[in-house]
Amino acid sequence: MLMRAQQIGRETHNAFNIGVGDLVNQWGFGPSSGVSSHLSTGNCLGTASRRPVDDLIEVDEHRCRVRKRGPTVLDLCGIAKGFGVDELGRVLSDYGISAWLVGIDGEMCAHGGKPDGSPWSIALEAPDYDQRATMGVIELTDAAIATSGDYRRWTEIDGARISHTMAPRAGTPLANGVASVTVVARTCADADAYATALMVLGEHAGRDYAQQRGLDALLVVRDGEALRTVGVGCFADGQPVRVSLVSCPRDNFAKTGELFQDRVGRCRP
Repeated sequence: MLMRAQQIGRETHNAFNIGVGDLVNQWGFGPSSGVSSHLSTGNCLGTASRRPVDDLIEVDEHRCRVRKRGPTVLDLCGIAKGFGVDELGRVLSDYGISAWLVGIDGEMCAHGGKPDGSPWSIALEAPDYDQRATMGVIELTDAAIATSGDYRRWTEIDGARISHTMAPRAGTPLANGVASVTVVARTCADADAYATALMVLGEHAGRDYAQQRGLDALLVVRDGEALRTVGVGCFADGQPVRVSLVSCPRDNFAKTGELFQDRVGRCRP
């Protein structure tokens, strides 16, 4: 898991960084409760761009050990749940179970289908601060899905909402207008980490990166009080389906710029 976190950190040019644990704690989202008294939205004292995690830890795969190269506090929330989901699926497969759907707090991985042969149905949650609502459903087979968002873990400081996701390059909580990112990938660890990375990159850089990497991603962006979507890969509308993992009928997805709502998409090999 740590090695994959390092790899994705390099790929995303530090947009994904597990070495932000001190920031997470300072802003009240970590094991320590409460926000540091000297922090505010207008005065982020003590914050600074975080070095790439490759500079901070050394992973020895053969000896199964990790060495810190400098002061750092790890925060694995952007990949650990996905990794745990992959491990749940691996255990089921090791016991000869050929069809399953496993998940941890919304990060899901599917293998095979339901007893009737139909794919697994996964609801996509709308990024609503006040209530839980579904904005769409995706049918999943032999793939994983994860969502990162600003609407579940947040706090209010000086009258402004502060998300739990940190921007490693700025050393501050993320505030770029992206409400949520959903990624479909072969492993849930990858889906989890890439969803976080695309959140940090933002609407335009995130879309461009997803296109360059051949990712299947749905970005939901706040536009005042409204929401609009930016789809890439199997979530794109009007674009050729060009994915190695899944094939999604593009006419089942909302057009970019419209809210993904009351639609059903299918993701299966």
